[in-house]
Amino acid sequence: MSPFVLTRTLPEDATDAALRADVLKGLTSTPKTLPPKWFYDARGSELFEQITELPEYYPTRAEREILMDRAGEIAAATGARTLVELGSGSSRKTRYVIEALTGLHTYVPVDVSESALGQAGHALIAERPGLDVHALIADFTGGLSLPDTPGPRLVAFLGGTIGNLLPAERAAFLASVRALLAPGDALLLGTDLVKDEKVLVEAYDDAAGVTAAFNKNVLEVINRELGADFDPAAFEHVALWDTRSEWIEMRLRSRTAQTVKVPALDLAVDFAAGEEMRTEVSAKFRKEGMRAELSAAGLELAHWWTDGQGRFALSLSVAR
Repeated sequence: MSPFVLTRTLPEDATDAALRADVLKGLTSTPKTLPPKWFYDARGSELFEQITELPEYYPTRAEREILMDRAGEIAAATGARTLVELGSGSSRKTRYVIEALTGLHTYVPVDVSESALGQAGHALIAERPGLDVHALIADFTGGLSLPDTPGPRLVAFLGGTIGNLLPAERAAFLASVRALLAPGDALLLGTDLVKDEKVLVEAYDDAAGVTAAFNKNVLEVINRELGADFDPAAFEHVALWDTRSEWIEMRLRSRTAQTVKVPALDLAVDFAAGEEMRTEVSAKFRKEGMRAELSAAGLELAHWWTDGQGRFALSLSVAR
């Protein structure tokens, strides 16, 4: 078998169909919403890479610190022969774990981007001859079937991305991950932690305005893909901390009363002056709350590591 295999589990037109469905549902809801996954076209991905380098945006650096410091412990605790990474992108975050897993046989990156999977997969094989890479073009939130690979398995879901899911969605997601695991297999999960409101808000509303451009990029995506006539300059970036739900919300606030047309959906959408549309939720977590959510899905929290400042956590949970 070739050391690199790419399997498409999403139909070619799945992304377009999902975008249409999400935009139609979100723009006709009260209040209006758009899912954060549509930020990430080529331009959005470039902007997010810039965000990760901003002084205000600590999560990427904090998680990298933990991975560098604890990769050996993760490897020793799991002995994984298969590593599955959900939302793998460039696969840079898992390099430390891959290097530490001396008995690793197969890496299974899962992403909706064929180009990202191809680039990352071939780069890994060049760096580590003998490693099999079986990439999956798939939406991990819609159910997932994994290739037949040797155990034990370690599933990694990093970057704090689980915070973008609402509580019911998180429960369904964790249950779906547990269904992929045999008893003794493990989940490595990155979670941003509850902390000072000022630190949190600044991380999502940087002084340079990069996050604002990232937020507005979703409008550019809808314009390009669905022929809409959103004017990004007619919307203001908003980031706020919801104390009750313990999450950051990113919103776009209409500067004026306006009507936006989306020809591909035969839709005209009215915005009142000052009306806000939610584009992202980013939940922050506490250890005991995360333990309870994992337990409800059939996963037992075994290790909990934080960076030196206690801003971010990596947890390792074992399938019961």
